[in-house]
Amino acid sequence: MQELAGVRLLAALGAGGVIYLTPMVFHLEAFSARSVTQGLAAAAVAGTAGRLVSGLLLDRGLAVSAPVLLAVAMGFLGDVVLLGAQGFGGYLIGQVLMGIAVGLYWPAIELAVPLACPPLPSARAFALVRTADAAGIAAGALLGAALAAAGRLRGIYVVDMGALTILALVLLRRPLPTAPPRRHKVRGGGAGWLLPLLPVLVVTVLATGMQALMQSALPLDLVRGAPMRPALPESLGALTIGLQLSLLLALQWPVGQALARRPVRDGLGLGLGAFALGSLLLALSALLPFGAAVMIAAQLPLALAEAAFLPTATEAIVELTHPSHRGLALALFSQCFALSAFGAPLLAGWLLDLQGHAIGLWLAMAALLLLSLVPVARLEGLQRRNLLAVLSGEGEGGDLEILYRLPLKNDTDEAKPRG
Repeated sequence: MQELAGVRLLAALGAGGVIYLTPMVFHLEAFSARSVTQGLAAAAVAGTAGRLVSGLLLDRGLAVSAPVLLAVAMGFLGDVVLLGAQGFGGYLIGQVLMGIAVGLYWPAIELAVPLACPPLPSARAFALVRTADAAGIAAGALLGAALAAAGRLRGIYVVDMGALTILALVLLRRPLPTAPPRRHKVRGGGAGWLLPLLPVLVVTVLATGMQALMQSALPLDLVRGAPMRPALPESLGALTIGLQLSLLLALQWPVGQALARRPVRDGLGLGLGAFALGSLLLALSALLPFGAAVMIAAQLPLALAEAAFLPTATEAIVELTHPSHRGLALALFSQCFALSAFGAPLLAGWLLDLQGHAIGLWLAMAALLLLSLVPVARLEGLQRRNLLAVLSGEGEGGDLEILYRLPLKNDTDEAKPRG
């Protein structure tokens, strides 16, 4: 697991600056908010095919390292294009390449977690690798803030190219674990295995929509200002993003450890509620003369939300899916990020250009996130029905791993290994 965490740390180190600070790079080129977010939406669309292809091939036995290495190559090309882009055409091409890279990367790197950890529980393993992600992203964003202060913000693409080069060398020397060949045919056909995942996928679209807005609308909101909150210089805006990511790094492991001992709905509910609180604070910051302080305060619940939601949602997908479908299930889970990354930035760019601020955007997101707590409250019941299907032979539990993973009671007892 330590090696896998190191791989994700390297990948996130370069991505931290690129993901969070690219909107600021092209804001400096006088791109409109709509133009910036159209590029982000194009990246989301481009990543959709990559996710499905990656997931399907992984379920058919492709080595986990193969999609990751291809993602490294596509990301490197995207960095080269974005480093030299001056007009919208170059920006769009670079974003499409980045989107394809992200699409190929995530299903494979997430599938590597249950393959690399002991059979169960994998919740702590997801907390560990998400901590590595947070460490890399925070370091990358803070490095980007330093580059912005020095007037060299495009250096984030050079940092990413260096990290990707090292990552490729590491993977060529020590490939990621690969799923063992199937020893029996899985019973059952069709898409029945997908039904228990639907509540998790629905709430993930909303939660990742908030995450997409933190990567697109929040940087623009910081540097454009609001009715009562003055605009921040790019360097201070980048530092504010770095603060949130540093808080995420500090919270990820302890929060992930604590939630690993509880049913998945607890972690999902905490994440959604904290996202809603952070969104309300962002809206409030635009209406107060000391709005900058409120916006800084909002970074704490936003970081807590991400620390709680992402590893828990990934663990929920693993718990509810037979190993023979996990590649595709994780690809569908990753598609939630793509769907959010397509729709949320487009809506944000339209509202920012129309209203000149993001108050309505943050209020709408807060309302939707609070409503999403309803399907989360029913998640436990869906897990029990899936368990009963496996017990009765109607499910696809060729092995009984899922029996050992799903909680039967609303208690906090951690699942015990089988003897």
